[in-house]
Amino acid sequence: MSLLASIVKLPPLPALTLAGCLLLPGCMTVGHPFPSGQVSVIHIGETSQNDIYTSFGTPWRTGLDNGFKTWTYGDYTYNMIGESSSEDLIIKFDKRNIVSAFTYNTSKRSK
Repeated sequence: MSLLASIVKLPPLPALTLAGCLLLPGCMTVGHPFPSGQVSVIHIGETSQNDIYTSFGTPWRTGLDNGFKTWTYGDYTYNMIGESSSEDLIIKFDKRNIVSAFTYNTSKRSK
């Protein structure tokens, strides 16, 4: 044990971590912004996966729904103090890589 450690009693690390979390502004962001104004260009049965990539860029997440590709664009901001916001676009493609369904949700108020 160092001389400094024997003179100064430090609180245990979990207490320091908790104190740091409480003192810092509580904000967490997940995903990344995407051009939600472009949602109107998506047409079921017409818009291709390449069109989606051109309009929205790389999806935040990819997956499968009943064997068909899904792309998710999401922008989520969580605040301990103040308003949190969320916005997501989930797109499902058919076997030809054409949009077969999509869902857009937001908690942001329209202006």
